Formats: sequence, structure tokens, C-alpha cells
Amino acid sequence: MKAPIVGKRTFRINVQIREHSFLIQQQSIAREGGQYRFRSDCDGLMDTLQNMRVFTRVIEAGSFTAAAQSMNSTTGAMSRAVSELEAHLRTRLMNRSTRRLALTSAGERYLKRVRQILADIDGAEEEASCAHEHPTGTLRMFSFASVGQHYILPAIARYRALYPDVKVELTLSQRMPDLFEGSSDVAVVSASALSDSEVISHKLGETFSILCASPEYIRSRGAPDLPADLAQHDCLTLQTPAFPAREWTLEGPVGRETLQISSTVQVNIAESLAVAIREGMGIGVLPLYAAIEGLRNGSLVRVLPEHTLQRTNLYALYASRKFVDAKTRTWVEFLRAHLPDVIARDEALLADVGRTPPKALRAA
Repeated sequence: MKAPIVGKRTFRINVQIREHSFLIQQQSIAREGGQYRFRSDCDGLMDTLQNMRVFTRVIEAGSFTAAAQSMNSTTGAMSRAVSELEAHLRTRLMNRSTRRLALTSAGERYLKRVRQILADIDGAEEEASCAHEHPTGTLRMFSFASVGQHYILPAIARYRALYPDVKVELTLSQRMPDLFEGSSDVAVVSASALSDSEVISHKLGETFSILCASPEYIRSRGAPDLPADLAQHDCLTLQTPAFPAREWTLEGPVGRETLQISSTVQVNIAESLAVAIREGMGIGVLPLYAAIEGLRNGSLVRVLPEHTLQRTNLYALYASRKFVDAKTRTWVEFLRAHLPDVIARDEALLADVGRTPPKALRAA
């Protein structure tokens, strides 16, 4: 897995450190349990940064003893840290006497650069810590196209009203990204079930699909009374990762019935299928969230209204449970609270407008 790019500040820090080759290969000082102590076989970069902090603190405090007191360490540990730094650089940084410390010319130049490096590091750590505590920055989202248009885009508007410091980049596609590659922080997908995976998942709700046609199609061809009657109709299919396009499993009053479908038109996005249905091309299966607007405005009618198909769950997915930043955490929490109400609203609307009156349409 590629390491994430933190930003320009971290890049500048890395360049500055590498320019000086600040890697200690021998013993160095590490802070553990509030005390500085010697150890070998250490991470050279981190120990170099600790030695740089010691060197800076000694100069600011004016003596090794005062620096040791401020860092909860010993005078000997402070002295050894500076000596190691000088040995690694092969340069004397300060002249020592019993009464005073004096920087060499090399030490003065080095101190100036070190202070800038440490300030950049402290600033970067503060920014990262704030990102964990307060929602800010850019939240990169992924969603399947239909889910994103019906559920996610309206939710983004409400979320940003609560957290205006968060910017959003939303990618809509039928191709699931690899969350571990870092292109997306959160994915919202629909699936009947999730395969075993290392990603963290939160179920946001459950929905289903229904059979729809246009009023004109029903007037022309009639409405099926039973699932078996679909064999006499033009059927339009939706190809998705969750369900086979040419197999419809209907759940109704007498149980489940699976039909093999011969499709006249197949598409891979629900909104496109809705257009084909509205144009009178045939009967198709639409997710409730893609059908509800057409049912409401009368451009679609429900076929076999006692039956549902393709029950699916909506999930929020992200790569790791460890150190989830505030924008990701609050977005997922918002969806878990918000989406069940939206789904319930759609189902209530379906109960009011989604039943096909086949006899009335035939008579017309």
C-alpha cells in the first residue's frame, strides 16, 4: 500500500532532513515514560529529531542542567544527545565551559535550520490532530450512480450545513474503488450482502426494487396479472454488480418465484433504465429510489404491485477503524441517522402512488 501524501509541509520537512542526512546509526536518545534514556537499534530518523529538540532546548535554556529539568531528564543525557549530533554531523555545534555555552558559526547556522524544521513538524502534527477532532478538509466520497443521485447528493447539502469547513469530492460510478489505495475516504454502495473484507462497513438501511412500465405501454400491451405473464411482454433489464440481469426473483403473496428473462434492452444505470421505461420500451425492474419520482409524477406505473424484487442493503465503507478522522466519522454517523428516514419516506410514498390500476389503463 502506498504511503499517503500528507502535503507540502511534510514534503518540505522530509527534504530538509534528507539534505542534512540526519540519520543516527549508533545509540541515540528516545523518550519513553516521560524520561529520556539511551537505547540502541532505534529508528534513526525519530531519534535524530529528538536530538535536535535537545540541542535546541539546551541553547534556549542556557545550560544542560536547565534543559534537563525542563525535559524531565538528566544532565548527562542532554550532553550525550548533543555529542551524538555533533559526531554524526562531524561538526562542533557549541563550545562548552564550566560557566557558559557558546555556539560555533556552524552551530548558529544549524540552529536556525533546526528551529524551522521543528516548527514545521509541530505544525503538521497539530493539523493532523485537529483533523481527528474537528471535521475539516476535503472528504472524498464514492457511490454507485443511482444511490448517489437519490440519497447522497441531498444528504451532502444537509451535512455541509452542519459542517461547513468540509469540502466534498463525490465520484459516481458503477465500478467500486479500492479504498486502500486512498482515492476515496468513504464509499456508499448497495449490495445484497458484503463479502469478507478488511474494510469497515456500516449498514445504513434496506431497500428493494419494483416492476414498472409507462402508462402508454400498459394501454398498448396490457398489464400482467401474474409473474408468468411477463413472458408475453418486452422486458428491460438492469446490469448491476449485485444481481444477474437476466434473472428476476419476485417475492409476493405466494412466496418467491424466479423467472429467466429474455431482455430486449439492457443498461447498467438505473436512471437510464427509467428513461427507457418512460419511453414505452417495456417493463423493467427499478430500485425504489430510481422509480419513486416517476411514480409520483405519473410517468411510471407499478406493475404486479403485490410483488417486490432484489432486496438490497445500503452500506457505508471505509478502509480502517483506526484513527478515523472527524470528517469521515461525522459523515458516516450522519448517514446512519438520516438515510433510514429517507427510505421510510419513499416507502410511504410508494404505498400512496405506486399501485398500477391495470383495468383503468386498459379501459382508457
